Amino acid sequence: MTVWGVLIGLIIAIVLIIRKVSPVYSLILGSLIGGLIGGFPLSDTVSIMIDGVKDVTPAILRILSAGVLSGVLVKTGAAVSISNTIIHKLGQRHVFMALALATMLLTTIGVFIDVAVITVAPIALSLGQKLSIPKSTLLLVMIGGGKSGNIISPNPNTIIAAENFRADLSSVMFANLLPAVIGLLFTVYIVVRFLPSKGELSTEINTESEQKDLPSFATSMVAPIVAISLLSFRPLFGFIIDPLIALPIGGLSGILVMRKWRTLKESLSYGLDKMSIVAILLIGTGTLAGIIKASSIKDLLLDVLSHVPFGDIFIAPLSGVLMSAATASTTAGATVASASFSETILAAGISSVWGAAMINAGATVLDHLPHGSFFHTTGGVTHVNISDRLKLIPYETAIGVILTISSVILCLLIG
Repeated sequence: MTVWGVLIGLIIAIVLIIRKVSPVYSLILGSLIGGLIGGFPLSDTVSIMIDGVKDVTPAILRILSAGVLSGVLVKTGAAVSISNTIIHKLGQRHVFMALALATMLLTTIGVFIDVAVITVAPIALSLGQKLSIPKSTLLLVMIGGGKSGNIISPNPNTIIAAENFRADLSSVMFANLLPAVIGLLFTVYIVVRFLPSKGELSTEINTESEQKDLPSFATSMVAPIVAISLLSFRPLFGFIIDPLIALPIGGLSGILVMRKWRTLKESLSYGLDKMSIVAILLIGTGTLAGIIKASSIKDLLLDVLSHVPFGDIFIAPLSGVLMSAATASTTAGATVASASFSETILAAGISSVWGAAMINAGATVLDHLPHGSFFHTTGGVTHVNISDRLKLIPYETAIGVILTISSVILCLLIG
C-alpha cells in the first residue's frame, strides 16, 4: 500500500475527530479510505482492517479485566485516601511535589490519568486558593505527575504496548521507572518555574476529596501491591501470572482488606464502563494499525532514520509520538504504534521490553492535543478556560519529550 493512502486516511480521521465525530467511526472510515486510496480493492482493505482488530483482541481482554482494579481503587475511596495522605504528609511547603506525586502514584497503580487528575483536583484547587497559585499551574503539575506515572502503570497504554511486543508487562513497567522519576522532578523543579506566578485562582471548590469513611492509606495500597507483585512473578521467579488474572485478583484483595465489599458491584460497573470506552476505541485504532502495517510507511521511516546515528532506536519513540499526535490519546497512540511497528522495531535489534517502553513514553508527547478528550476533561475539572488550557500544551509536550529522551538514553545504556 502506498504511503499516500495511509497519510490521506490518517488526515481524514484526524479532521473528523476534530469535528467531534466519534473517534472510533473516524478511525474506521479513515482506515477504509486510506486502504482504497492506497491501492487495495475493497475486499482486501476490509480484510486488512479486520486483521488489525484481531491483533489487538488479546489486549482488549486484559484491559477489560484491568477495570476491576481501577474500579475498586476509585469507588472504595482508595484513590482519594492515597492522594490525600501524600498531600497532607508533604504539606503546603512542598505543594507542587505533593500534587505531582499524588497524581503520579494514582496512575502508577492503575488509575486512568484523567481520573487521577479528577481525584486530586479538588484538594489542589483548595490549596491553590489558600496559597494564591493559578489554576493552570496546578493543572500542569498534576498532568506532569500523571504522565510520569502513566509510563510505569498497568494502564491500557502499557498493557497494549507489552501485548503487541509479546513482552512481560511488569518488565515494561519497570523499564521506565527512572524516566518517570526524571519526568516528575522536571515537572516540579523546572517546568513550574517558567509558568506565570499570577493567574486565575479557583473560586469554585469541590470538597468531594474530603469525603468521610475513607479506607486507611495502608489498606488502600493493598490492591495495587498485590496486583504488581503477581505481575512481578515472571521476571523474578519465571512463573507467569497473566494480567488477565493478576489485576482482578489485586482489586478483589483490596476490597476485602478494606472491608468495602458492599461497593463491589458499583466498582465492577464503574471499571467496566471506563474500560469499555477504551476497548471500543481500540477497535478503531486496530483497523488503522492494520492499514499502516500493510503499507510502505515503515520502509519510508526506516530509510529516513538510516541516515541518523542510532537511527534504528528512534523508530519506537518516534512512532509513539506521531500516533499519539494523530489520535490525541496515549492508549490509541501506543496501540497504533506498537501494532504497526513492533515487527520492524524487533527486526532492528531492539528488545521487546524496550521497544514497548519507548513507544509508551513517546505516546505521552502529544496525547494532550485539543482533538482528544484528555485536553477538555482536565481543563473542565479544574475550571481552566480554553485559552489558558492551550497555553499549557508546550509545557506538557516538554514533559513528554523529557520522558521519551530519558527512556531512549536508558535503552542505549542498558537495553
